Amino acid sequence: MAKYVYDFTEGNRNLKDLLGGKGANLAEMTNLGLPVPHGFTITTDACRHYLAEGSVPEGLEREVDEHLRALESRMGRKLGQADDPLLVSVRSGAKFSMPGMMETVLNIGLNDESVHGLAKQSGGNERFAWDSYRRLIQMFGKTVLGIDGDLFERALDDLKGRRQDTDLDAGELQQLVETYKGIVREQTGKDFPADPREQMRLAVMAVFDSWNAPRAILYRRQERIPADLGTAVNIMAMVFGNYGDDSGTGVAFTRDPGSGQQGIYGDYLQNAQGEDVVAGIRNTIPLQDLEHLDKPSYDQLVGIMETLENHYRDLCDIEFTIERGKLWMLQTRVGKRTAAAAFCIATQLVDQGLITMDEAVTRVTGDQLAQLMFPRFDGGAEKKKIAKGMNASPGAAVGKAVFSSGRAVELAEQGEDVILVRRETNPDDLAGMIAARGILTSRGGKTSHAAVVARGMGKTCVCGAEELEVLTAERRFVAPGGVEVREGDVISIDGTTGEVFLGEVPVVDSAVVEYFEGAQEPADDLVKAVDRLMRHADAARRLGVRANADTPEDAARARRFGAEGIGLCRTEHMFLGERRRLVEDLVLAATDEERQAALDALEPLQKTDFIGIFRAMDGAPVTIRLIDPPLHEFLPDIVELSVKVATEEATDKDRRLLAAVKRLHEQNPMLGLRGVRLGLVIPGLFAMQVRAIAQAAAEVPGARPEIMIPLVAAVQELESVREEAVKILADAGAEALIGTMIETPRAALTAGQIAEAAEFFSFGTNDLTQMAWGFSRDDVESAFFSRYLDLGIFGVSPFETVDREGVGRLMEIAVREGRAARPDLHLGICGEHGGDPDSVHFCHEVGLDYVSCSPFRIPVARLEAGRAALAETDSDTR
Repeated sequence: MAKYVYDFTEGNRNLKDLLGGKGANLAEMTNLGLPVPHGFTITTDACRHYLAEGSVPEGLEREVDEHLRALESRMGRKLGQADDPLLVSVRSGAKFSMPGMMETVLNIGLNDESVHGLAKQSGGNERFAWDSYRRLIQMFGKTVLGIDGDLFERALDDLKGRRQDTDLDAGELQQLVETYKGIVREQTGKDFPADPREQMRLAVMAVFDSWNAPRAILYRRQERIPADLGTAVNIMAMVFGNYGDDSGTGVAFTRDPGSGQQGIYGDYLQNAQGEDVVAGIRNTIPLQDLEHLDKPSYDQLVGIMETLENHYRDLCDIEFTIERGKLWMLQTRVGKRTAAAAFCIATQLVDQGLITMDEAVTRVTGDQLAQLMFPRFDGGAEKKKIAKGMNASPGAAVGKAVFSSGRAVELAEQGEDVILVRRETNPDDLAGMIAARGILTSRGGKTSHAAVVARGMGKTCVCGAEELEVLTAERRFVAPGGVEVREGDVISIDGTTGEVFLGEVPVVDSAVVEYFEGAQEPADDLVKAVDRLMRHADAARRLGVRANADTPEDAARARRFGAEGIGLCRTEHMFLGERRRLVEDLVLAATDEERQAALDALEPLQKTDFIGIFRAMDGAPVTIRLIDPPLHEFLPDIVELSVKVATEEATDKDRRLLAAVKRLHEQNPMLGLRGVRLGLVIPGLFAMQVRAIAQAAAEVPGARPEIMIPLVAAVQELESVREEAVKILADAGAEALIGTMIETPRAALTAGQIAEAAEFFSFGTNDLTQMAWGFSRDDVESAFFSRYLDLGIFGVSPFETVDREGVGRLMEIAVREGRAARPDLHLGICGEHGGDPDSVHFCHEVGLDYVSCSPFRIPVARLEAGRAALAETDSDTR
């Protein structure tokens, strides 16, 4: 028969799945002989049953009664006993810490009779007894009965006036109890439940229900905590910090959670219960001051803190209560910390001999490293927030608002910092995006053009700020409240939070980026810690890490950040700017001779680009993707061109261009004439690119090109392009691997056939995700992704993290069947997922050889690749 209740003496810290973090750690402290009040835990299994069935599992109430009787026996009094009451707290406790997100009810067991018994029990302290009773009604009313908490707060404020709550006497608190009971009766139509066992039962149900409270759901989504875990419930004998000045409650950290510095950190509040510290009803005092108030308790606490940190081998967060000079431990957990503290603490623990370097690397994350790499706004500065969008690319950027790419370039060349503001960006905006300090759009999501390109360049970006009315033609935008920003006005954008501010907000530089750029040797403690952990991660990882880079400058930056090659060089970016005219000539070519002339004009420009990239990579492999997008992306906008042709100023070329644009127009261009299809339909296009690659490679000693054919869905497509490419390479005296992107479901499902003609696969997971799910990234993210996240259909956007069940399964099939056909097949990933921490772990698990990501995400990928390898080693040794 299932067991749903465990005494604190029965559990341990390894049972978090069952007992939740709080219950498991209370059991662990009990096992260590620390002063923990007696109690028991209702398991997460019971919660999951309750949430699924709408009722508690059979046998739960009987088990709770049995454990309650055992608790009463230990304590020598019964729950709510009139003359000598046992009181209990009912507190939540999920597997993963969710501080403040779920419910707690203290002082369960008080009623109009037992309140007098509590006063007697406390030596005649009437004030303490009535204070505890009013706290129960207030907490119970708000959390269990769903009454607006402001009703209780207003009643308390009206009674105390300008006084502190501790200044209220017993009579006033008794009066407040009656007021509170009246609020309950008025709001619910029923009296406050006097039966102590009924109070406890209802409180347990309220904790279960709080798992699906809006704030808990939002927190889980933010922290990527699974929604199906449920919470445990901890029932513990009450100890009282509100007895008087010889009592109190506090929170302690074994190290500074902000910096990682060792010492005594925390807060203490005399004559208070735990919720008072959290609520901030009175100013706390520094924990160090407890030494002067109650030195024996302080010394005991410091000793327990050392015991816990050595036992957990990590920073511990501790809640405690002192009752009449007696110290009680109410909770401990591995404490949350800033990213900077995480890295410093990990290396400190190594130096103390508490953990190994392997463990230290697993204690930090790529997300934390990313936080350290981007500049931030000064937290203490004054800010005027005017809007909020999606935090598309982290960092802090300040500059003059500009509304066109050309203006961004113009001002940047004059030494001005600018923020490019658009409704949404497109490839034509690339120059302006490069010139700008940051990008702000009113449309699009985290994987829109603006977001993807910004991340690739390490640019701060806020997308989808729908509150803004961007009037591009008028060179201004309007924010809520009628705030107007015109071109040249200074704004600040926070890519970490998605916030937009009016005016300049001071920015703090990142020393970690300076370290990765090679601008400084490890100097301060944080950079030294990062350096040590990165070196160990690099030594441990199996996955290679390459960069998505399209220019020599990006390639050089990627090398500085630790890239071992280029996994994706997008050649389409080489067709923009002044070269668009040559693309137009190619599209307008009416004869083979005209088409060849356009290709001949493009070839030396491509060759020069490739030479620069090969030199920057200095012998590292460079995977070059042949042109992928449809040609219409390089042509003028059909609406603008139509308007122009309708005027007298139109030229013959304008009219021919319009005809060409209409001819190439597609209802769904991403599923149309692009990639390998374009190369096969336009003779000489791919040949020109391959020839430029071959000639550049022949001129750069040690160059290692890898030619990647995009959008292949059938092996015959690849074979056709490969045959011509092999001949061109041979004629130029150059060598190159020839492979393909796996970005269509059919390619993944026929990978065994395709591997016979491909020397490498690179998973293009952006397109593979779109085609597997059947939606367009640019169209759907702002349309319904937030609703899908609310409903739990997505745990996280499939464009942020590889969808393991769908896209991931296609990848697994392609890896297995591709390697079966060609054992030496080289496998990588070049979609945006290559820099996502969870996706890096997946790539390690399925056996890829490398991941490729934007230059600024390379350190993140390196760290996560090391963590993935160490996690695998750890599981193998268990």
